[in-house]
Amino acid sequence: MKTTGMKQSYGTLTVKTAMLVIAGLLLFAPFLFQDIRALEVAARICIFIVLVASYDLLLGYTGIVSFAHTMFFGFGCYGAAIALRQMGPGWDAVAIGTLGGVLVSLVVATVIGLISLRVKAIFFAMITLATASVVLVLASQLSQITGGEDGITYRAPDIFKTATKLMVDEDGKVLRWFGVRLNGKLAAYYFVFTTSLVLFLILLRVTVSPLGTVLKAIRENEARAEAIGYRVVAYRTFVFCLSAVMASLAGSVYAIWLKYTGPDTALSFSIMIDILLMVVIGGMGTMWGAVIGAVLLVMAQYYLRDLMGAASEAVAGIPLLPELLAPDRWLFWLGIIFILLVYFFPRGIAGTLMTRGMRT
Repeated sequence: MKTTGMKQSYGTLTVKTAMLVIAGLLLFAPFLFQDIRALEVAARICIFIVLVASYDLLLGYTGIVSFAHTMFFGFGCYGAAIALRQMGPGWDAVAIGTLGGVLVSLVVATVIGLISLRVKAIFFAMITLATASVVLVLASQLSQITGGEDGITYRAPDIFKTATKLMVDEDGKVLRWFGVRLNGKLAAYYFVFTTSLVLFLILLRVTVSPLGTVLKAIRENEARAEAIGYRVVAYRTFVFCLSAVMASLAGSVYAIWLKYTGPDTALSFSIMIDILLMVVIGGMGTMWGAVIGAVLLVMAQYYLRDLMGAASEAVAGIPLLPELLAPDRWLFWLGIIFILLVYFFPRGIAGTLMTRGMRT
């Protein structure tokens, strides 16, 4: 028993150490990786950590399979985008747009939950998929409101403008700290980082609260949880609404960062697939898995093609290998990597590491 406890503690310690390293890298990303692409990757990781964690609250902790999570993300994106376009780049527009996205998400999630969460899991999943598809079609066709397929471009609050000088010297030049210009782009990144951190901590607090224990009980045995007095439908509807609100808030933050919102960036089904992959890679039923999954998949999407290009050039003299490692085949290798991760980490990276010590 002592050896098992030591193994379990070692696995948990490994995951927590990885979390501290990732948090440190994201916190100091503008100073460690001083290029626009790296900052875009770091901001996207922050957003997807919240998005994946909120979805894991559904799938991993409560056992609810939904394909509408991107829809709620899109409500947040379009809420902020429409308000900023109509009202101008002010914080009042941000507040109204964000609140509007949250209210729409809450109403839609409540209706879907109360009507559909009584049915079996597969039927609920199909209902959410159909609803998300309808919203995607509406966003593409209501061009006067949503911009249609072209989407919406707008301006963020003035403090987030790239040209905004947050700190200047006596000569009017923008000050630098460790070689990084203290301007609006830096402010925008730390707005994304801080907001994402707060939302993630809220989700983490929910999972370790008594509510989190009830959700796990519903996941493990819904009939038993209802038999001992828990109103299962009410709990499932509540967590569905909470997850939708968190996804909507993440969407609003992403819209402010991106300054563009369209069907491909906010409502695309490929985003839903990415979320599912991140949950599986990181580990269902653990908030730490959301962090690991988001980091690995976003990094692969942005840098795997470059790594394969370098590898292809390095083995240029070897038959077949340059063609196998061609950058255009990065999705093939991403699929291979995913299969290997599922094989060696059947409960996800975080889940497997944290439970491996429980084996005798």
